[in-house]
Amino acid sequence: QVQLVESGGGLVQAGESLRLSCAASGSIFGFSSMGWYRQAPGKQRELVARIYSGGSTNYADSVKGRFTISRDNAKNTVNLQMNSLKPEDTAVYYCNLYRGFVNSWGQGTQVTVSS
Repeated sequence: QVQLVESGGGLVQAGESLRLSCAASGSIFGFSSMGWYRQAPGKQRELVARIYSGGSTNYADSVKGRFTISRDNAKNTVNLQMNSLKPEDTAVYYCNLYRGFVNSWGQGTQVTVSS
């Protein structure tokens, strides 16, 4: 079983930055990827950024150049540095771990960007 605990959400103004962190524990050995998804009210959950076990990354077009995903293998954490935030980035952000054809999810953290 996998446990994912997110932290770092909050309320900021447009143009400011936030850093999200996700601590993973449990049966995570050999995972394929970790990443961040988000879900805004009335919308489907969407991929924000993902980092694979080999270190490669991919980003949603809407966040390229503004967000950076990174991983600390020693601490089993994945971070999302979010710069130049926009009101349309407002959503609940979920940490994800994909291993053995199974997706695991954190409880989510709210990010609100005011204009």
